[in-house]
Amino acid sequence: MAGPRGAGPGVTVLLTAAMAFSMVQLFLIGALGPRLVGELGISRTVLGLTTTAGFGTAALLSPVAGRLVDRVGPRRCLVALLLLASVSLALIGAAPGAVVLLAAVALGGLAQALANPATNKLILAAFPAERRGAVTGLKQSGVQAGAFVAGLPLSLLAAGVGWRGAVWTAAGAAALAAAWAACVLPPDPPRAGVGPCSTSLSRGAVGRLAGFSMLLGCGIASVNTYLALFGAQRLGLAPTAAAALVAVLGVAGIVGRVGWSRTAGRPGALPGLLAAGAVGAALLLALALVLPSLVWPGAVAVGAFAVSANAVSMVLVLQSAPPGRAGQDSALVSAGFFAGFAVGPPLFGALVSACGYGPGWLLVAAEFAAAAAVAVPLRSRDRREA
Repeated sequence: MAGPRGAGPGVTVLLTAAMAFSMVQLFLIGALGPRLVGELGISRTVLGLTTTAGFGTAALLSPVAGRLVDRVGPRRCLVALLLLASVSLALIGAAPGAVVLLAAVALGGLAQALANPATNKLILAAFPAERRGAVTGLKQSGVQAGAFVAGLPLSLLAAGVGWRGAVWTAAGAAALAAAWAACVLPPDPPRAGVGPCSTSLSRGAVGRLAGFSMLLGCGIASVNTYLALFGAQRLGLAPTAAAALVAVLGVAGIVGRVGWSRTAGRPGALPGLLAAGAVGAALLLALALVLPSLVWPGAVAVGAFAVSANAVSMVLVLQSAPPGRAGQDSALVSAGFFAGFAVGPPLFGALVSACGYGPGWLLVAAEFAAAAAVAVPLRSRDRREA
């Protein structure tokens, strides 16, 4: 690709917004769930299937999306991502029932699949090497920013104009972001071949990162889905306080993604270390059954360690992938993460229904521990290169 042009903060904001819009439909459905169940007459099971539809589609299409980004260029794909997000949100706002709702969320899964390959490749094209880690952390924090926007301003808007009006507002904002991207992003450079790269990830290392991301995603998705319910059902928190647990996790995730990505000079050691820290976070949630106040530091630790580890894995891909494979490598790692998000909550929910929250949080701790074990060879790789 063309040499980095030292893009300004506007491009960083645009990349962060693209990550937010790629996921906001799922966050909105979660935040507006009670209204959707009441007005559309759908069951809680169908509402839960929206997560599986979105992340399952993203996992299946990620490898194709990665090759597409490498072939046609990140600028075109980023504009397409934002347009797809806009259409998906508009369809959700117009959905008369479960079928259209699930189809709209599945369409949004294609936007999710494009998000990391397109944004990562734009970072390679537009920023010098010394800035890429920090920019990657900032743009990955866009996912948590999307959760915040869905959970607070758009939910407040829904109370005033209805849930459909709030979703259509988000659709309009995504369309405006697509127009902004088309205006400010530089043209896509000619396609580059897979040239030599001194720190290139092997296919085995990419597969290992994908496996790490899948295990990490299983645990994170379980915490995201059930933390507020755990606080309300087992710890006796008021609904507002239980929802605040998710907000605390999100803020910690934003800070952690930005902070850890800025310090990731050679990030091969960090995925395993962060996953190990996430094990302690899950154990704090389990101990909250005995000492409820531990749920708060547990939520902070999940954000600071588990959520942040995904951003660090993207920094590793950016630092190591040859230009001609940056999109594909990003997509394969993302596919693992999305697969974890599709699989983790159903497993956690079944275990909690059968055995309670204690074994459920221990399952999350085991998933994070397995992720740490999978990441150990990445640390050895860093040592060899050093």
